[in-house]
Amino acid sequence: MDDRDKAELVAAPPGELQGEPPVVARLVVEIRSDGSRTIARGAMEDVASGQRTTLEARGDSPIQLAIALARSLTQLPRLGARSAIRGLLAKRRDR
Repeated sequence: MDDRDKAELVAAPPGELQGEPPVVARLVVEIRSDGSRTIARGAMEDVASGQRTTLEARGDSPIQLAIALARSLTQLPRLGARSAIRGLLAKRRDR
């Protein structure tokens, strides 16, 4: 086994990531498709409170899936992550 093939655990992220703001929410989405329909399933976590929720969206086309996924994000339970998303979008509009 070559040294390049070995995994390495590092204490801090690479230099370019150290200057970024802290993580306020995590969103993980898995997308499955058989060519005629597409399903997106995922989870969202509010990092500050530790609250988690799941989401699911279905669509017959990529645009329908994107709309359904955006709709499901707006209908999340009252999570701090939802508030964080609103806050991020509001800050972006201010620029």
